[in-house]
Amino acid sequence: MALDDSRPIVERLRQHLADARALDALSDSFSIFVFDALRKELKDVPTRLLLRNGSLDEFPLNGLDEEHVLRARLEQQRIAREFLIWAEEKLQVRSLKRRSRDSWTVVDGPEPYAVLGAGFEAESLGLVASSSLLFPREIHDAGQTSELALNFERVWNDPAASRHSQEDFLEAARVLARDNAPESVYLRILTSLFSDFVDEAGKIAQDRGRTGFFETAVWSKLYKFQRDGVLGAIDKLDRHNGCIIADSVGLGKTFEALAVIKYYELRNDRVLVLAPKRLRENWTLYRANDARNPLVADRLNYDVLNHTDLSRETGTSGDIDLAHVNWGNYDLVVIDESHNFRNNPQVKDRTTRYERLMSAVFVAGVKTKVLMLSATPVNTRLADLKNQVLFATEGDDSALANSGIRSIESTLRKAQGRFTMWQNQPDGQRTTDGLLGALGMDYIRLLDLITIARSRKHIEKYYGTADVGRFPERVPPVNLSPPIDSTGQLMPLADLNAAILMLNLAAYKPTSYVLEKAKKKYADLYDQSLRTGGSRVWRQTDREDNIVHLMRIGLLKRLESSVHSLSLTVAKILGKVEAAIDRIDVFAARGDAGLSINSFDELSEIDMEDQELEDVVGGKVRVFLADVDRVRWRQDLVEDRDTLREVLAEVSAVDVSRDAKLAELKGLLLEKAKNPTNGDNRKSLIFTAYSDTAEYLYANVAEWAVADLGLHVALITGDSTRTTAPLARHGMHEVLAAFAPRAKNGDPDGPQIEVVIATDTISEGQNLQDCDTVVNYDIHWNPVRIVQRFGRVDRLGTTNATVHLVNFWPNIDLESYINLEKRVSSRMSLLDVSATGEENVLDSGDAGAMNDLDYRRRQLEQMRVAAPTMEDLAGGLSITDLTLSDFRMDAAARPATELAEIEHWPLALFAVSRFDSALADDGLAPGTIFLLRAREESSGVPADYPLAPNLLAYVTDDGVIAHAIEQPKLALDVLRHHALAQTEPDADALADFNTATREGRDLSHYRELLDVAVRAVNGKAKESAVASLFSAGASSYGDEAQASGLAAVDLVAWIVLVP
Repeated sequence: MALDDSRPIVERLRQHLADARALDALSDSFSIFVFDALRKELKDVPTRLLLRNGSLDEFPLNGLDEEHVLRARLEQQRIAREFLIWAEEKLQVRSLKRRSRDSWTVVDGPEPYAVLGAGFEAESLGLVASSSLLFPREIHDAGQTSELALNFERVWNDPAASRHSQEDFLEAARVLARDNAPESVYLRILTSLFSDFVDEAGKIAQDRGRTGFFETAVWSKLYKFQRDGVLGAIDKLDRHNGCIIADSVGLGKTFEALAVIKYYELRNDRVLVLAPKRLRENWTLYRANDARNPLVADRLNYDVLNHTDLSRETGTSGDIDLAHVNWGNYDLVVIDESHNFRNNPQVKDRTTRYERLMSAVFVAGVKTKVLMLSATPVNTRLADLKNQVLFATEGDDSALANSGIRSIESTLRKAQGRFTMWQNQPDGQRTTDGLLGALGMDYIRLLDLITIARSRKHIEKYYGTADVGRFPERVPPVNLSPPIDSTGQLMPLADLNAAILMLNLAAYKPTSYVLEKAKKKYADLYDQSLRTGGSRVWRQTDREDNIVHLMRIGLLKRLESSVHSLSLTVAKILGKVEAAIDRIDVFAARGDAGLSINSFDELSEIDMEDQELEDVVGGKVRVFLADVDRVRWRQDLVEDRDTLREVLAEVSAVDVSRDAKLAELKGLLLEKAKNPTNGDNRKSLIFTAYSDTAEYLYANVAEWAVADLGLHVALITGDSTRTTAPLARHGMHEVLAAFAPRAKNGDPDGPQIEVVIATDTISEGQNLQDCDTVVNYDIHWNPVRIVQRFGRVDRLGTTNATVHLVNFWPNIDLESYINLEKRVSSRMSLLDVSATGEENVLDSGDAGAMNDLDYRRRQLEQMRVAAPTMEDLAGGLSITDLTLSDFRMDAAARPATELAEIEHWPLALFAVSRFDSALADDGLAPGTIFLLRAREESSGVPADYPLAPNLLAYVTDDGVIAHAIEQPKLALDVLRHHALAQTEPDADALADFNTATREGRDLSHYRELLDVAVRAVNGKAKESAVASLFSAGASSYGDEAQASGLAAVDLVAWIVLVP
């Protein structure tokens, strides 16, 4: 043999095998790819293989590290099947019992030939490039080859030196050759993605089982997705000290929280539930020895306090004496409707509820975990999350640094800026996918660390309804636009709106009229620097401008609600205006200079709250009349008085007999009584934003409904609860139990209430699914509230096949309505420091969502044609699209032994499943999902990628990645949908796959799809000039891998979705 032969050793070995009688190899490991390279030559050659001790446990048969390029050709199943046919006839295998430093291959052929330092391995034989220093040496000397053959024979036949391992070896090969169940490949992918979590969760799950948690009453009542949420929440609480359960409206967050509470109570932890006062009884019921309590067997024992109790030092809350509460001694705090704490208002001279909760509960005393419940943790700004997340970190902005979030505040601020830029894009570019890309991986990472979020759409599509039952069908809304005045005598609505917008409301902004000589002292007295630092100041005049803006909005909303509500409010404002004019006139009649703020040398000498102080006007913010431009102020006050008198005269003339909207509501209730929906369901839930409108409706509907329709009616506002039904008690809980006895564990045979008229005091946190119809008597300008209202009846577990929404709209065209909102918003310089003392990174100009004409038009048009969801309002995007908790739970819920076996699978195993054609409606198509793992830091997988160092790609059959490569959630959802519970190979799908690939002999299509995924990892998807990884070329795997980027990744597993 020529010494300068530069061919790989495997090529020269092939030549010597041509006429060989036998082959013996002592090898550290074995690669089926070496067999494939020598398949023709080995066909009739008996082969004996001695493997290093422990080789089968340590090394798979589909190659070592550098053989990733061979695995990426996707042919290992075919090769393994062909290998098994040959091996069962021609191969014998034993394993060493003792350590060996050598490896060699000896060919018994016409010419003496052996390779010292190379076994049946791809790297040592030169089949692939190696990163190790390998020096295999070919031997042609007959004496030396005979010596190697003799040594091999001695070891082979010595029971003390080697043992039989034929069956173990063939079983390892069968793993590569078998057809796999889709669920097994799904679990393989999950264990690779979340290995640390799965390992730890498996041990923790065993501990939880020993507490009896899985035998509790609350656990038994949970659906699969709820159990996943509970376990995910517990994990986040234990890892990060906090969690937000942000499941959509109507999916049972309360029961999930109760299960979490029970788990920690079983650990002897002390638990506090903080709830809005109106929802207090929702929580106290589940710890009571009460026949209505479905969880009485669990003997829950948590404390319940109201959000407002954080502002109180004394008094009682239920049976708790607030003066003696040991706030710092709670191990777990559950905050219901936690979005109420999204702001931390900047105020003087008192501690806010947020500050009290942070300092007295979370920072002080024992280490406290916090579970937050909210369907809307992000309401108007992404930064809404900040204060909620900081509860979990006890105010430490860098507490999640070890999890990849250096600064919580900075992460949210940057995401908000990107969100604003996304909003400013043209319609065609402002897509959900674009938003996912714009938000940034750090924001998505933060959500994934802290939140559990599932939507109805998500559960229907990826969990299925076999477990949870069918959700009710949302019937398209009924839209009503009755006139205000049935006689047509009232001034046009547009003129009323214009009159309201012209109001100065000068009585509510006295500091705006302070004379120049006194401005500095009033600024020193009332202005505040922003808590964020810098030179920005929260000015009292800004605050008053905001108050005036909100009052204008309030007047317009009340006009939409009812003429009765508007009349009461206008009369109240008119009284304040007239009182201010009288004060100015009395002061002027006195004729003296009066007391001024400049009469005091030091501001500390002034007690502006002293009620004995003369010549002072205002409420919480008071000014001396001597310091005000009284002429200009009186002029504006008189202008307001005249306008208010005109408006009041118009609207107060519209009494009950002329109220067309009230008449339309009665007609609606009459029709429902005559033609009930869902069998005999005559129940309706009527919402209004204002208690005076609710009182007005109750006064004019209740007796009529009882007398003419035989329907009992109830009123629920923040101040009162009344009903026509003969109930023993008229508390809110009793009234709701009579309205929804099934949902509230009431008495189905007792007195029933069919109509509830309510304010938004019950638009959150109440399960009223006995009812099937929601009426929006006024359209809330925050569409989130509309979703929350409808969520009282559109709920999981309802017996109603359909749910109905009725919207009362103002009697003007949609375009005028939208322009009205825009005009109102544009008149205010939106300075969020008035509420929070922090600068708002959301652009408050026309680009802002609520100020964006097109955005609001789409929202309102959508509300006319379909009952909205949170996802609809966000353009199809929800937190559900950004978190991965469900998948972690799928893996963690499996037995540890099953996961351990799957975790040790060889690389590049795959499964085949049938694509669900129903997903085509969402623009999805058949294709392949690949899991790749970065082999080095420079792989192109960013460190803040949610699955780093792994990368998941769903490539459709047309060669397009179905999602932004940095957004793997869709790929996981589709994978879960097609694989979960498919515990056996899909024979029909496999038959189609085998036909298309000629029994695995032609996988070029799938190699092309893998090439797309690999290029995307390395940011080379658009570099068309780079040659494909899978182009032809002998022994150039290394070069091709480098060209396409495969050198940087390993193929872990893949699943094919055939048409």
